[in-house]
Amino acid sequence: MTMTDERDYSDVLIGGVEKVEIRIVDYDPTWPGRFQDHAAKIRAALGDTALRIEHIGSTSVPGLPAKPIIDILLIVPNSAEESAYLNALEAVGYQLRVREAAADHRMLRTLARDVHIHVYSSGCFEIERLLVFRDRLRQDASEREIYTQTKRELAARDWWDMNAYADAKTQVIEGIIARSRAAKRDPADPASEGA
Repeated sequence: MTMTDERDYSDVLIGGVEKVEIRIVDYDPTWPGRFQDHAAKIRAALGDTALRIEHIGSTSVPGLPAKPIIDILLIVPNSAEESAYLNALEAVGYQLRVREAAADHRMLRTLARDVHIHVYSSGCFEIERLLVFRDRLRQDASEREIYTQTKRELAARDWWDMNAYADAKTQVIEGIIARSRAAKRDPADPASEGA
């Protein structure tokens, strides 16, 4: 199946659209260690500019099949002030791929395209969403199954760009986030106490 609804990502992509094959693999227990290696590299390059570094995305969820790409959340004081972090990250092997000014988001990746660093400003609304989603998948086997099935079905399609594949998962991701937030507000759920 070829995806025909091709959104123009030229406003955010550095280097243009890239045709990719989406490959989902079984969970690899080396992923957390790879994250730690890159987190240490980022911390060494940025020092105090790196306010927080978190492993996010499917590779951060034990047992979850994923694209073999380590996703890293990097929180900086202001992602729009690229001079505070971009040159330092480029000097240690990462290159800018996405600049979404409206979403307060930058994404850098390795030349091998096996690590994505998602840079957000401190206080950005997206940070909480990413962490809620990750934590829900870590805690709930049924949510992991729903997400795994969605990813496998979508990966079987022909995608003209990875962003289109990511956009196609949005409805399922939003559902998982909404259920996580609802569970935290549910007074009948002992896990919601103190939330």
